[in-house]
Parts: sequence; C-alpha cells; structure tokens
Amino acid sequence: MNIGVKNILEVYKLATKIRIVEIKIAEEYQKGEMRCPVHLSVGQELISAVVGINQKKTDTVVSSHRAHAHYLAKGGDLNKMIAEIYGKVTGCSKGRGGSMHLIDLGVGFLGSSAIVGNSIPIGVGAGFSHKLGGSSALSFIYFGDGAIEEGSFYESINFSAVQQLPIVYVCENNFYSVYTKLQDRQPSERINYKMVEAMGVSGFKIDTSDINLCITQTEEVVNLARSTKKPVFIEYESYRWLEHCGPNDDDSLGYRPNGELKLWKDKDWMPKIESTLLNEAILTLDQIQNYKTDITNEVELAIKLAKEDAFPTLEESIKGVYA
Repeated sequence: MNIGVKNILEVYKLATKIRIVEIKIAEEYQKGEMRCPVHLSVGQELISAVVGINQKKTDTVVSSHRAHAHYLAKGGDLNKMIAEIYGKVTGCSKGRGGSMHLIDLGVGFLGSSAIVGNSIPIGVGAGFSHKLGGSSALSFIYFGDGAIEEGSFYESINFSAVQQLPIVYVCENNFYSVYTKLQDRQPSERINYKMVEAMGVSGFKIDTSDINLCITQTEEVVNLARSTKKPVFIEYESYRWLEHCGPNDDDSLGYRPNGELKLWKDKDWMPKIESTLLNEAILTLDQIQNYKTDITNEVELAIKLAKEDAFPTLEESIKGVYA
C-alpha cells in the first residue's frame, strides 16, 4: 500500500525525534539533577507520531502522566519542556509542575496531569468549547488502558456521545498499569473499542505492527471526526520498554512474562520505517544519521541551556497558584 512519501517521512522524523529526546532524558536522569518523576514513552512513539501528523494547530490536546511524546507531537517547545523537567523558571509550567505537568498553549497543548483519567473530562470540555464556538477544531485526548477503569472515562464518553462533540479519544494500551497486567484489571471478554461503540461513540482498533495500515487508518479516522464533528475512539496496542516511572529497564522484576519485552522490541517501528525509506530511495543512510545527529544536538543544547537557567524564586513559585 502506497501511503505517500510525505506521510512516511513525517511519521519517521517525528517518532525518531521523540525517541531520541526520551532516551536522552533517561540518560540525564541518572545524574540526579531532574528532581521530578519521569514517565517515558520509549517503544510507544509511533502512536504519537501517526496521530500528531493529523493534528492542526487549531486542534487542542490534553494528556496524562506519560505526556512528553504527545507534547512534542503537537509541536510543544522542546527547550521549555526540558527546562520544566529540570524545575527551572524558563520551563513551560515555570518550573512548578515537572514532567507530568506540561503545557504549550501556543500550539494547542492544553496540559497534562499526574492523576489517571483526570484530563479526560478536561478534553471533553475543550471539545464542547469547540462546538459552542463554531470552531472546526478537534479535541484530542490521550490516555492509557488504566484510565478506562476510571469513572471519569465513562462519564466523558457518555457526555460526548449525547452532545456529539468533535473529540478524538486516543487510548495507548500498553497492557500494564504500573506493574499490574491488563488481565488482572479488566474482564477478559471486554473489547474496549466495542464497549465504547455500545455507548454511542464510533470505535476503532488500529494495528501498530503494520505501519502502512496504521498511518492510513489513523488519517481516515481523524478525517471522520473532522468531517462529521462527532467523537471517535481509537485504541492502539503498544509497549513501554522502560519502567513505569523512571529511566531504567525493569524487566528483572518479574511482572512481565519472560521474553515479552524482547518480542515487542523485535517488532520495533524504527528499523521497519528506515528499511522502507532506504528501499524507496526516500532517504540515504547518511541522511538518516544526519537527522539523528541534528536531533541529538538539539536536545543536548536544550539540556545545557536548562542547566544554566535559574530556579523559580518563592514569589515566582506561588504566582498564579489558586489551590
């Protein structure tokens, strides 16, 4: 299936940028200068990229605790994100929120929250605002499989179905909520996108192992939401390579079956897309390496600048805080 040079190249560049940034954060985190928890998306970047290339600047996005990839995919400022993780006043939340509280209103990234399921109704509110204002914008809401177990999810799905709101629900199902596998948390016979369909919202499950299909189907579903101005739900299966919270490999803890992590690494999107780019003469090996070098230099500069920036003063820390 020919998905076009532009789409495959955009997805590759965006997903690669996210991975390089996340890996660099994991490396730097070991030094103890990032004084906040970090939830990394290494292994899951493809989803943010295929969704991100279908987002317009006027669209809005909300996310949860694992938000770096969603922020970057929407065009969030890298320097401000890195500064926020270091707790500096130049951060996107003025150094007060850390990794789990990112925001860039300039590109429509409305924020992320540490509370599971907490941002879903916020995204529904954004969708309601788009509808009331007569906007053509969509509200994108990212969450994990664990958030489907929260009451806010069901209330949000119900409200958006009744009000017919322009929302794209994006569920990144990585099979674990911290250390608890999906089978211990949800009924084995449940099919999440079918359950959502029964509640009045069009549901879709998109296979991330077939990258061509993943890109084309994502575009089709987002276009459906955009043309009908009605809510849609997309479930993607994915897998985080690192620990739930932190920069380390935790495969030794025993909560994942032996060989499961390797199985998912063997299905990694990066070598698949690079093979396509090379075989179709879209990029050369040198161009691929140069791009990776450029992104590495960009994030290293962001880290350098963040380390040089000031921490917020006490007065700056409480400004704009209302709780």
